[in-house]
Parts: sequence; C-alpha cells; structure tokens
Amino acid sequence: MKWKLPLLAVCISFLLIVSAFAENEKNEALIPELTIIPTQSVSTVPPNGDVNPYGVAFVPKGIARGGSLHAGNILVSNFNNSSNLQGTGTTIVRITQQGNQSVFFQGPQGLGLTTALGVLQRGFVLVGNVPTTDGTCATVQQGSLLVIDRNGNQVDSLSDSKLLDGPWFLTIHDKGEHAQIFVSNVLSGTVTRLDVRIAPHASDIIVESATQVASGYLHRCDPAALVVGPTGLVYDAKKDVLYVASTGDNAVFAVHHAGTTNHDQGMGHLIYSDNVHLHGPLALVQAPNGDLVTSNGDAVNPDPNQPSEIVEFTLSGKFVAQFSVDSAGEGGAFGIALFGSGDHLRFAAVDDILNVLDVWDVE
Repeated sequence: MKWKLPLLAVCISFLLIVSAFAENEKNEALIPELTIIPTQSVSTVPPNGDVNPYGVAFVPKGIARGGSLHAGNILVSNFNNSSNLQGTGTTIVRITQQGNQSVFFQGPQGLGLTTALGVLQRGFVLVGNVPTTDGTCATVQQGSLLVIDRNGNQVDSLSDSKLLDGPWFLTIHDKGEHAQIFVSNVLSGTVTRLDVRIAPHASDIIVESATQVASGYLHRCDPAALVVGPTGLVYDAKKDVLYVASTGDNAVFAVHHAGTTNHDQGMGHLIYSDNVHLHGPLALVQAPNGDLVTSNGDAVNPDPNQPSEIVEFTLSGKFVAQFSVDSAGEGGAFGIALFGSGDHLRFAAVDDILNVLDVWDVE
C-alpha cells in the first residue's frame, strides 16, 4: 500500500503542471504574437475603385449553407469612393482563406459603408452606412443598417430617427434563431441593442425590440475623421457586460446589464484611459485570454511617434502591448477582427493608408 501515496503525489504534480501550462496558454497576449510581415496582405480596392476600408468581419463557424459565404471568409466594407470622398463608398469585398478577393456587395451611389459590419449564423450580413454628398461633415446624413443576404443582395434597411443615428460599429450576440445586435451611433453618442429573430430559411430578419442601452459619449464633427463618437463594441454574454471604445473620450468603458436592461445605463464605468498609448480608440475585439484589443485612428491625442497603433490592455486597465499596422503614417488603423480558437487564431486588420487587409495566423 505504500506505493499509492507517491503515485498519487506524482499524479497530482502532473495535473498541476498541465493545469499551469493550460493557464499560461490561456493568458498569452495576442499583440506580441504579431509579426512585422503578416501571413497575408490583400488589396481591399474593388473594381469600382472604392478606398478607405473600415469594417472587418469574419464569416462565423456554423454559417448557413448555400450562397457565397463560407466560414473563415473575411468581409471588408469601404467608406470612401474612388475619388476618396468620405461617406461615399458602396462596396463590401470578400477575401477567402487563400487570399482571393472579390466583390460581395455593391450598393447604390453614396452609401458610405462604415465599421458596423457583422455576419449572422443564419447567413445575413449587417452593415452600417453614414452617407455624405461631398465627403464633409456639413452634408453627413443619419444613415441606416443594411441587411444583405448570403448572395450579396440587399433585402432590407433598418432605420430609426433616434436609435440608429449614424451606425458606426456593431457586435453580435448570436443565438441562432435569436440574436442581439449592439450598434454604436456616431452622430448621437449612444449605443442601441436590437433584439432580432431569424426564422429558419427566412428571407429577412425581424426586429422584436430596440433599446438604447448607453449614452453620453463625446461625438462631434472632425476635419480629418469626418465624425468622432463611440465606435468599438465587445459584448461578454457570460458577464452581461458591453465594452465600448469611445474615440472622442479617448477611453474604454464597461456597460453592465447591456443584454438585459430596458433602460439607458449612461456611459458605464471607465476601465481604460491611457494618454500615452491611446490615440482615439476605434474598433474593439477581445482576445482569448480576456484582454481587449483596440485600433487607434489618431484623430484624437495623436502622436507621430506612435502612428496607426493597435493596443492591447487588460480589463483592469493595464497596458499590455501595441503594434503599428503602418509605421509610415497616422490614420492607418481602423477595423480589426478575430477568428478561431486558442490553437489557431486569425487576426485581421485594415491599413487605411495602403488600402489593404493584413491577416496574421497565430498558432
């Protein structure tokens, strides 16, 4: 019987080692894994010449079969037209895992497709638009949220004079037949939650309710960025917390009960404010280890020595790392997205200066 105790001790030690290894794997930061040369760098310019890529979204696993969308494809929305007028781009391009680019959607003239881009498992693509007629804030319009089917055909346009006021970014809590879509509104400084239903084989989505869940974020016209306001959103369904990157406030906030509340929660509470590393936070994603990652557009608190940065930080507000998508100039960073698991991640980021999408495979 004496051999059992040493064996038990060995087993416990082994389990502790495995557990510690798993914990280390879980806690690995994302940004330090990015290499100077990405796995892929693909042009986002379609045949009509649209430029200034904004939104980035991976087609999720479990996407409904049929159509031109496949899990792992990347969609990129363009904000400017070929004359580089802001708020006039009309196209979404699709990029395959092999790096092949094609036009997924082309809308009517003068849409101004924003960073509010996402894909539902039932096969619908959602994209915001904030149009202008001359590329300036003087002519900026409220816009809407377009609903596009898996073949690239627009099937609906969602609009609301208060609750969809300049859809600038979105994130989706997808539950199949039901989904919650959180939308940041750049023209009103608010965030709206849309609770929608998508029946099997449906030709459209049904909005069951719309609720303003957050407000009070700085929003204004900007000579370089056209408009500035709340942008990036990440929703943690387990905690029922929505994280909001507010460009004008140069900070990131946490809004509690965002998925269940029927009332406006204000700005939430501040979780990250860093004038050294934050330069107008835009898009927002959450790394597998729980860290938040945001792109910085340099329209607020610019630093020419830290251009076009993507910044990673903890939920407790500790800076982790940063990476420049274009060290040659400011304003290159905007849309970012993540796909995969801890074993194999794909991280995608647009470079607005070069009009390309950079993709990294992170093992």
